[in-house]
Amino acid sequence: MGGETGSELGLLEGLMTHRAMRRYNDDPVSEEDIWTCLKAAVQAPSGGNIQPYQFLIVQDPDTRLALAKIYRRGWARYGAAIAPTEFPDDAARSSWERNNRATVHLAQNLEHTPVLVLVLMPSIDMTVEDDEGPMPVGPTHASVYPAVQNFMLAARSLGLGTTMTTLHRIYEDEVRQLCDIPERYEVLALLPLGHPTGSWGIAPRQRPAERITSWDRFGQKKTP
Repeated sequence: MGGETGSELGLLEGLMTHRAMRRYNDDPVSEEDIWTCLKAAVQAPSGGNIQPYQFLIVQDPDTRLALAKIYRRGWARYGAAIAPTEFPDDAARSSWERNNRATVHLAQNLEHTPVLVLVLMPSIDMTVEDDEGPMPVGPTHASVYPAVQNFMLAARSLGLGTTMTTLHRIYEDEVRQLCDIPERYEVLALLPLGHPTGSWGIAPRQRPAERITSWDRFGQKKTP
């Protein structure tokens, strides 16, 4: 598994080789490393520098187990609903099955991950108006997810694995009740954090940059 430190891992290499990690060993995560990831997270840009997020770090084994049980119920419903019945070719089937095994493993073992990070956002509306009417410049979420990405990339620089998941939101009220989260907060993301058993590397993508990028006019392409 990757064991680079921040001084050895270049920013671009970290960006290119960061990938979802869903299998972890039993080694603990230090509070120093958690703080490093949190400090990186709050350096992310947000609209008007409002930082509309809170982090809840869950280390208590009983709470992790209770969260895992909620998550498994969500996964059981969601996984059954999205499972494909056919594939275009064997490669697509193999890719889906490989990814599905990892997601199933995470659901079945979530409580064994040393740290679970909940990302919270108050339910606020950032729409402003003038004499011409409302100006929908974007949802509040746009000021939260950059912090999530910063957290995950900081973890990558420390050799820690994570992935962003939202299946807990199927039973979000129960998550709020379990962790004493006020009703006004959405629990936007759950980030497992631990020492991964997998390998870092460039993840395969079905749509490369040149396929989804236009230049000057929509549909006008260039080849890198």
